[in-house]
Amino acid sequence: MTRDEIISELTRIFQDVFEFKNPNPDDNLREVHGFDSIDAIELLREIEIMLGSKLSRDEKKKAMDIRTINQVVDYVESLASTRR
Repeated sequence: MTRDEIISELTRIFQDVFEFKNPNPDDNLREVHGFDSIDAIELLREIEIMLGSKLSRDEKKKAMDIRTINQVVDYVESLASTRR
């Protein structure tokens, strides 16, 4: 997956699943959009679907410090590169 493909798919997920309206890539998900731990679990599930594989426990732990959409993009890009 290219970075542009990841951005496009994550934008769709944030709009369709989480009902974000024109999310800013640098918005703090928790502060600006009320993103909580249940949302984070749902997002990880969506990422697994997007990548076509389950995330390991360590990969999920790495997601704990993510705060912005840009950080989610970076995270997915790094995961995708290990699955090529």
